[in-house]
Amino acid sequence: MKIFNLNADEWDRTEEREGWRFKDAWVGAHTDGELIGASMYAVEPHNKLWPFHTHHANEEWLIVLRGEPTLRTHEGEQQLREGDVVAFPRGKEGAHQIKNTTDVPIRVLMLSTLIKPDIVEYLDSGKVGARNVDGERIMLGRPGPELDYWDGED
Repeated sequence: MKIFNLNADEWDRTEEREGWRFKDAWVGAHTDGELIGASMYAVEPHNKLWPFHTHHANEEWLIVLRGEPTLRTHEGEQQLREGDVVAFPRGKEGAHQIKNTTDVPIRVLMLSTLIKPDIVEYLDSGKVGARNVDGERIMLGRPGPELDYWDGED
């Protein structure tokens, strides 16, 4: 059995994009999770964590570990506080984004089912991403005109 401490400062990845500065710890991978994934994020002040999106195969949960993140959903924005837990269902009703509108870093834990394949829809930009059963990206783009089922088939 493997243990990962959520209070440690052990990070696997750092994002330094303007407006999107955060650190990511792959908790699920460190604990050999098989059916439930987990990532912990530390988001810098006045930055966002991923674009507004939804998963069509996976349910996600958010647990606020530190600070007061702002949660954006299809219902609008609301301030969360330490200890809050929110579940995001699959599909458009589960669309979400986390922002840090405060002057101090926030820390959140995201739990997710690990259903593959998955389709992720980015509602602000109109992009759609798809990953296969191995988790490899097979598409990231914007839908074009719908094709006939037999288009391009001989």
